[in-house]
Amino acid sequence: MVMSAASSSSSSSSFFILYFFFFFFLLTAPVLSRQSKHVKDSFSFSFPLTAVPIARTRRNFSASASLAAAGIGHPASRAVEKTPLKYSSVALTVSLPVGTPPQVQEMVLDTGSQLSWVKCHQQLSPRPPSTTFDPSLSSSFSAVPCNHPVCKPRVPDYTIPTTCDQNRLCHYSYFYADGTLAEGNLVSERLTFTGTSQSTPPLVLGCATSTADDKGILGLNLGRLSFPSQAKLSKFSYCVPARTAAGSVPAGPSPTGSFVLGANPSSASFRYVSLMTFSHSQTKPNLDPLAYTVPMQGIRIGAKWLDIPPSAFTPDAGGSGQTMIDSGSELTYLVDEAYSKVKEEIVRLVGPKMKKGYSYSNGEVDMCFDQKTAAEVSRLIGGMAFVFRNGVEISVPNDRVLAEVERGVHCLAIGMSNMLGAASNIIGNFHQQSMWIEFDLVNRRVGLGKADCSRA
Repeated sequence: MVMSAASSSSSSSSFFILYFFFFFFLLTAPVLSRQSKHVKDSFSFSFPLTAVPIARTRRNFSASASLAAAGIGHPASRAVEKTPLKYSSVALTVSLPVGTPPQVQEMVLDTGSQLSWVKCHQQLSPRPPSTTFDPSLSSSFSAVPCNHPVCKPRVPDYTIPTTCDQNRLCHYSYFYADGTLAEGNLVSERLTFTGTSQSTPPLVLGCATSTADDKGILGLNLGRLSFPSQAKLSKFSYCVPARTAAGSVPAGPSPTGSFVLGANPSSASFRYVSLMTFSHSQTKPNLDPLAYTVPMQGIRIGAKWLDIPPSAFTPDAGGSGQTMIDSGSELTYLVDEAYSKVKEEIVRLVGPKMKKGYSYSNGEVDMCFDQKTAAEVSRLIGGMAFVFRNGVEISVPNDRVLAEVERGVHCLAIGMSNMLGAASNIIGNFHQQSMWIEFDLVNRRVGLGKADCSRA
């Protein structure tokens, strides 16, 4: 997700428009090295993913008994919770059981940000919406006081300021690049799964009382306070269902996929690519060191390998050029060196059919077509592929190269990252359809596998 100069969430699950990362010490455990925190787990929770309307990019710029209860590290525990992942416009959401007893909360899946938060109702509100989280009903809820170390972070991967409110509680404000705001208090809370009687350790979350969004955020990046880090997962995965039309979401029931915490039973068919690592000096000023950065090697359109210089996909000394997988962004964004070559080929293939003078989303997307020509354009372009190291690739069939961005307007689902103020390549969820995406945190790799996500 993309965040504004003050902060952000999904876009992005990953641009650098003044990224503010939300990284703190855990409330209940000492800070460990990132890898040592991912205890191998043999349990597996599976949830449906759902899509909801949000901005096209919303990236963030700016104990033993508990573990046993969660089934983590226990070979005998192989509980499975199956729940759908659905579409509502362009965002992917999952419904999670927050609190004790659990209150089901819809949260946007965001591999591009760290802080998870739910929408909490104001205590003064006489009739709060049933979809908001009510802290007074949860026995595992507690507020984080402003004198707690988590409210005064002294770690380099957390830069957003927190404040002390009038009740001496830790207050945060989270602004997103699309202008929305999530503001409230940091709290400690569990996720409790009624189907298996299992729960996570206490997690640091945001309890937002001021936000225009009706969904929370599930932060999934590599940060200390991300959901997988705090829940001590070794891996997680999701399967993004195919949209029924090129770039559009049907008016009827949403397609469903799955979100799995822990081992994925389909992983034997996955192909893996290792995550890239960086020196501290290489992360400034443009690189997001907590994103899932993969080594992209090139792009094909049809059978043609585009003549894109390797520098477009190789982070330089300042971090420009990384390629990240971001579930919180809908579209894919490329740096200028790569985007110009893609546009050159699209103009060669279907240039006369483009909408003249038209651009979408503040000019980030400018290869667009009328609906009456969309099917022919898709056929003429053919498929696409984003190719990574070891021959691993994301293949895009020709019927999914265009996204319907407005009624009757279809655009190539690729935008210019520089128009977002970013210096990165971002693979959005539009190009993750019909695939399992697995994040293996212990082995620091990403697995990809084709799937019919409606049956996954």
